[in-house]
Amino acid sequence: MSRGSLLTLPNILSLVRIPLAAAFLAMQGTPERVAIIGAAGVSDVLDGWIARRRNAVTRWGALLDPVADRFFVFTAICALLFSGTVGTAQYFVFLSRDLATAIGFLVARAIPWLRAVPFQARALGKAVTVLQQLFLLVALLAPGYVNAMLVTIALVSAASIVDYTLMLWRARPR
Repeated sequence: MSRGSLLTLPNILSLVRIPLAAAFLAMQGTPERVAIIGAAGVSDVLDGWIARRRNAVTRWGALLDPVADRFFVFTAICALLFSGTVGTAQYFVFLSRDLATAIGFLVARAIPWLRAVPFQARALGKAVTVLQQLFLLVALLAPGYVNAMLVTIALVSAASIVDYTLMLWRARPR
């Protein structure tokens, strides 16, 4: 993975999710919000696909992509919480993996023998992101399935947390 430029096409596609988050807040209609979620999902798929296909994976991209994902998802779920579309408990289940990952990252950086371990995207973490974006759609289009989606998110989030923890443990210097 090269250091690379900040302004590559994949990075620009990642950064697009920031104004999409603002648009999600500005728009109140379901069709508009569904379209915004779709655009965010497409930009997420395309940025990684283009980066890998063009061999343009960079350290900037590895940082920007998850930050843009989290920013978009966090903004959207907050908007749904404040509008009453989701409840407080649903909100925290939805964000459980993100909260655990943030705490884990801070702990890993505070423990000297874990500082050298790089944080990288993992398949289960990506699955949680996809489920979170699907949840946003379900909350808007089929609210009766919100709790079923939350159970799925909770299970995959728990598996993701275990996966990240095991990855850290295995990658630590010995």
